[in-house]
Amino acid sequence: MDLTGKRVAILVENLYEDLELWYPYYRLREAGADVMLLGTGKGTYTSKHGYPAEEDLLVDDVEPREYSAVIIPGGYAPDHMRRHPPMIEFVRKAHDHGAVIALICHGGWVPISAGILKGRKATSLFAIKDDMVNAGAEWVDAEVVRDGNLVSSRTPKDLPAFMKAVLEAMGGK
Repeated sequence: MDLTGKRVAILVENLYEDLELWYPYYRLREAGADVMLLGTGKGTYTSKHGYPAEEDLLVDDVEPREYSAVIIPGGYAPDHMRRHPPMIEFVRKAHDHGAVIALICHGGWVPISAGILKGRKATSLFAIKDDMVNAGAEWVDAEVVRDGNLVSSRTPKDLPAFMKAVLEAMGGK
């Protein structure tokens, strides 16, 4: 897949799931995408296992239509992300402009808060199934679910299927 010229945002906050951030980060860079870690202004974020990630840009300062995809890793970071209104607005606007919105594990909390799941098929970690359903999603227990520009997966073990679907949704050559 060649994603040269495509820009991807990976959202970051404290307590992110290591594999769900770094696996997509390096896979997308390998495919030629320009990948940016967008944060809320803390500078450095610590994963569930203590691994640091440095934000490249503040989500408050970027234009959503400049991104082809948004990756929302899980862990407990999405609970922090959804408390930052500019992050929720970024996801909503990126979605409305047709960007691929890709979520895994607890990452579903962000699109729930952005109000973009109603009438869509999606999956997540089973622990937030009720949240997804209450937001209007048709929840499916599958390693990956793609519904148009929405790609979702459950856990790190689903990352190979997740990234294959993300790359396909991005139209890599």
